[in-house]
Amino acid sequence: MSTTISEYKRCTLVTFEGRIDSNTVPAMEETLKSITDAGQFKIVLDMSKVTFVSSAGWWMLIETQKTCHRYNRGELVMAGLDERIHKSLDLVGMGSYFKIFDDVVTAVAHF
Repeated sequence: MSTTISEYKRCTLVTFEGRIDSNTVPAMEETLKSITDAGQFKIVLDMSKVTFVSSAGWWMLIETQKTCHRYNRGELVMAGLDERIHKSLDLVGMGSYFKIFDDVVTAVAHF
């Protein structure tokens, strides 16, 4: 899995590529933790190049969302989710936990 981070005026864009599973979650968690530790709590995840998300990946994203929401500091939103991944998110009842946008431009404009 590869990761790209872009800083914008109002948020941080993180682009993931590949699979998010138990092998890649630690690196992804480290990336997101470094962003929140730096005091940036408005995060857009570009998921357009992600092919799979395991339960470990979803739990890590939920923990990051909780950190961002704490004290109304911000939130984690997603953009470009593959239809299968979006359906699996809805299937496990977490579809309403994240704001999901069709594209990165709309997600960044949300902030």
